[in-house]
Amino acid sequence: MNTENQVLGLIELSDYIKAFLSKKTEDYNEDDVNIELLLNKSKIENQWFTIENQKFALQQWADLLTEDNIKNWLENYSISTTSKRVGLILAGNIPLVGLHDVISVVLSNHIPVIKLSSKDKYLIPFLLNKWNAFSDGQVQFELVEKLENFDAVIATGSNNTARYLEYYFKDHLSIIRKNRTSIAVLKGDETEEEMKLLAEDIFQYFGLGCRNVTRIFIPQDFVIDRLFESFIGFQDIIHHNKYANNYDYNRAVYLLNQEKFWDNNFVMLKEDDKLFSPLSVINFSRYESLDDVKNFIAENEENIQCIVAKSELGLNSISFGEAQNPGLDTYADNVDTMRFLELV
Repeated sequence: MNTENQVLGLIELSDYIKAFLSKKTEDYNEDDVNIELLLNKSKIENQWFTIENQKFALQQWADLLTEDNIKNWLENYSISTTSKRVGLILAGNIPLVGLHDVISVVLSNHIPVIKLSSKDKYLIPFLLNKWNAFSDGQVQFELVEKLENFDAVIATGSNNTARYLEYYFKDHLSIIRKNRTSIAVLKGDETEEEMKLLAEDIFQYFGLGCRNVTRIFIPQDFVIDRLFESFIGFQDIIHHNKYANNYDYNRAVYLLNQEKFWDNNFVMLKEDDKLFSPLSVINFSRYESLDDVKNFIAENEENIQCIVAKSELGLNSISFGEAQNPGLDTYADNVDTMRFLELV
């Protein structure tokens, strides 16, 4: 098995990304210029993938792929002695969201057969080729337009798409992922800093990730203005054309339907029990008892990716500002990918 070389290659890839991100444009070498061209190409073809968001994703991965992180992660699993082909249908809602699946398959001693998302098709192949080079050619992967000849599959899609995927792959060992979103539960005594970190959990990647908060629970006496005050740092989001279009559309719908909502000219708050909210809208509800929140979580467990709250509330939550900083042992839909790959 080539796991040791692959791990060393990942660590070198991390250093490579950090070096690129630390440079000023005038200090770029030819390789750096090529990365910047890929970032711009992605931005042109998918306007949600701003240069800033792509670089944020790269920084997250560079910080994550340390020797300690990787080894602490892998020590919990047994590496397969038989290499199988694992089909991957990657999501493309936020930059590099499919990279975790690819890394998991490779480090499990399997071969990822990758169908890239049309929305995120440049950075992942570039990084995989770099990883392979840093690993002395020990990283096997295939990029395909159609999945064929595979032993297992991991696929990500919408709730509608998932039904077709489940049928199509019914004879294969599989993980089929669906739509999820995240919630925040406020105790009421959060600091100004915690509130600003909550804003990051909401607005990072324009709120397009399954780990972005779209529903907030607040105490009965919580002042709504505190939320808007914490959002100010993201007011420039309205200058992004596609986000602004969503904001204008949803605002017009609410006005036409004479629905009550709160507005600060770049995001709306709506008192609504729904878990999912439209882009540019955050649903909220007031709670009398924490038991009410716990009941909601239990009823919607299959649709909630993560919960942002103070640990003292006892909700199996993550800290404010950590929604878009998952660890290597944090899995989409809370299904342990590495444990699944042990069965392949």
